[in-house]
This record gives sequence, C-alpha cells and structure tokens, in this order.
Amino acid sequence: MSGGVSQLPPATALQTAAAFPPRRRLLAVAVVAIAFVMDLVDTTIVNVAVPAIRQSLGAGPAAAQWLVAGYSMAFAVLLITGGRLGDLYGYRRIFLGGVAGFTVASSLCGLAMGPETLVAARVLQGLAAALMVPQVLALTQILYPADQRVAVMALFGVLGGLSAVLGPILGGFLIDADLFGLSWRPVFLLNLPVGVLGLAMGLAVLPGGRSSHAGRPDWPGTVLLAAALSALLLPLIQGREAGWPAWCLALLGLTLPLTGLFAWHVRWRIRRVGSALLVPALFRDRAFSVGLATLIVFQLAMGGFFLVTTLSLQEGLGFTPTQAALIHVPFALGVSVGISVLGRRLILRAGRYTVTAGCLVMAASLPALRGALGIVHGGTVQGGIIDGGLLPLLAAFLAAGVGMGLVAAALTPFTLSATDARHAGAAAGVVNATQQLGAALGVALIGALFFRLAGQHTGTAYVHAFGASAILMDTALLAAGVFSLGLPRDLRTGAGIAHV
Repeated sequence: MSGGVSQLPPATALQTAAAFPPRRRLLAVAVVAIAFVMDLVDTTIVNVAVPAIRQSLGAGPAAAQWLVAGYSMAFAVLLITGGRLGDLYGYRRIFLGGVAGFTVASSLCGLAMGPETLVAARVLQGLAAALMVPQVLALTQILYPADQRVAVMALFGVLGGLSAVLGPILGGFLIDADLFGLSWRPVFLLNLPVGVLGLAMGLAVLPGGRSSHAGRPDWPGTVLLAAALSALLLPLIQGREAGWPAWCLALLGLTLPLTGLFAWHVRWRIRRVGSALLVPALFRDRAFSVGLATLIVFQLAMGGFFLVTTLSLQEGLGFTPTQAALIHVPFALGVSVGISVLGRRLILRAGRYTVTAGCLVMAASLPALRGALGIVHGGTVQGGIIDGGLLPLLAAFLAAGVGMGLVAAALTPFTLSATDARHAGAAAGVVNATQQLGAALGVALIGALFFRLAGQHTGTAYVHAFGASAILMDTALLAAGVFSLGLPRDLRTGAGIAHV
C-alpha cells in the first residue's frame, strides 16, 4: 500500500492470454507458427544442402554429421533452460530474443568460409532456436486448454507438411540455381526476412507476462546437463573418424556420473532453493514420462532417416539437390495427411494406438524404401527419369510420411495431456530437448554405421549402408511403438489437470 493505492502484482501470461478474444489468439498462434516454420524449413533445407556443403567446403563425414548433430546438440542442451527462461522472464520476451538470435546466426551460417566456422555458426543457431522453439509449445498451452490443443496441433501439422514439402524443393532450387554464385549459402540467408517479420508481429500480438510459478534460474544445472549431453554425443560423432582415441572413451565413461550428478543437483536445489532446471513434478505424471521415452527412440530413428536418405539419393545414386527434394515431396505430403486428416480422426477413435500405428507404418516402409533404392541403382538416372524404381520409391516415401504424421499428430498432445499449464515452459523445454537429443543420437549412431558401410562411395555401397541403417531405425520405431502402449488410452483420461 502506497499513498492509499494498492500495488497489484503484474498479470501472469495465463491471465493475459485468458483475456484475449479468439481473433487475437489466432494471430498469436500465427506468430509462433512463423518460428515453427522457420526452424523446420531450416532443418529440411540443411539436409538437402549437406552434399553441396561437403563439396564446396571440403567437409569430411564428421563435419557433415556435425552440421546436423551440432545444431541438434546445442538445441537439446539449452532447450530445457530456454523453456524455464520463458517461465521466468516471460514467453514473449524470450521468444523474441530467440528469433533475433536465430536470424543473426543464420546470417553467420550464410557467410561461413570453412566447415569449422559453419559448424560453429550452426551451434549458435541451435542455441538461439532453444530459446525460440520452447515458447511455441508453451504459448500454445497458455492460449488453449488441453481439449482444444489437438485442433491447434493439426494446424501446425498442415504448416509442417507444407514446410517440409517446400523446404527441400526451395533448397534444391536455390542450390542448383547457384544464385549470384553463392551455391548453398542462400538456404541460410533466406531466414533473414522471415526472422524480421516474426519479430515485428511478435511485438504486436503475443501475450506478455510470465508463469505464476516461475522459480529462479538454474545455471549450474544448465552447465551440468550440457556437460552430460556433450560427454555422450561428442565421442559418438567424432570417435569413428578420430580412431576412437582415449579421450573419446573417457568422455563416454563420464556420461553416467555426470547424469547422476545432475540428478543429485536437481534434488538438492529443490530442497534448498525450491526450483531447479527440471520440475520433478512433471515426471510424476505417467503420460509425460512414457511420452518422453516414446519420443526419444522415435526421434532417434528420424534423425538417422533424414541424414541417410539424403546422402543415399545424392551421393550414392547421383540425384541433383532438386531431384532429391522432389523425391521427398510424397513424404512431406504423407506427414501432412497423417497429422491433419488421419491423425485427428484416429485420435478420437483409437486414442494412444494412433502413435502405435504410426510407428508400425513407418517401420514397414523402410524395407520397401531400401528395395526401391536398389531398383533405382539397378536402373539409370538420365534427364531426371528414373528407370523402373520411381513408383516404388515414391510409394515408400509416402508411407513413411503417413507413419511419421500419425505419430506427430498424437504423441505431443498425449504427452502433455495432464501437464499443469503453470509449468508450460518447463514442460515444453523438456519435450523439445528430448526430441532434439533423440535426433542427435540418431545422427551420431545411425550416421556412424552408414558412413562406415558407405566408405567405398559407390551406389552399391550406399544402398547396402541404407539397408543396414534401416535395421537400426526399425528397431527404434518398434521400441517406440511398444512404449506408446503405456500412454493414456485417450486425451480425456490423460487430461487430469485443468488449464489454470
């Protein structure tokens, strides 16, 4: 009380969003969708650009893996902290900071003159994305209650499908067109106008405020988690090319102790401070814990899938970047249909089995895809016409996309179905971090096997390497399908906590 006027606490993000009319909520979702699209397009474009980057900068297999896994690792390391920072300082503020950082890092990627500087810029890009992306899911949780999020996720599914279609095509076109002699560089510079648009719109329509249970920053926890993840991923990516020196084995040996130390730190900090980098209450929710287990092994398969298919098509079978991108169009369309059409219907009828079905469909598509690649290799590639193997190849990609779309439509809503919206940022950070960690592990593990078997750089070697990699991917997909059986039967049984 001062001068007879009470000092009211600032409104939380939930309170601010609750006052939004439907039109304002849609505009807010449109803004965060820009970040979602920018991140996804960047990922898909980079996959298409890897062969051109390798040729232009003389990057070896390890550098090629780091172009993908370096981003994912940096993303995973800071994602949980990025989500917590949204709770602490406001989702809009952290989102806009992430968009600005991502835009600057994209410029550095486009200007990189060597593989080392490009990898470093990709790591910076991943760190910025870790601030930006968790706010997308957090703001969705804040703007809509659990029973309305499926429709919003379907919207993201359509956008994701379109982005996944347009990203590789645009990337292939830009690389083949060699605009101004810049080769692959425009695929990164494209983010500049998109980032500026996201900043301008975000300032205008996103809700201000933070969580009512924000807690305090946990920088020691961030350092410990970063150390544990780095100890795991660095040797897996660098070890094969370096000949597995002692430092690689030593780092792998430190992974479990560092993870245990991080877990101890979280418990200690909760007792002493009342908040930590992780919110232990989240993991007492069965849907959340089972969803994370399902997500990490599914993303392990996906991380490997995107790397080895791109390399097999371009380096192994001689496709141009544009041809490889066009071959991926059925996959992207399948993802879009799986999320926005089939997934929405199956969630209501089959519940958690939607995730199971998606894993099985995608697992069945990989042997078919390997067979189609063998047919293509046995034919010829002339003027973009692929003798004999085009239809089986497109059909296999379409089936793989539908499977991925079914999983994407259901897994996140089921994982977050009982999550307290007051911990929206923390939950979003953990989900996104798990997704990126799985992808980085997939690139490291499946990529290591692939490069080992494709070492002769012949079409036959690449097809063989893809087939062996598909066995690992199928193992991960089947494991994800089994884990998904532990999710809530439907969203109603999972939504035990109201949107508060």
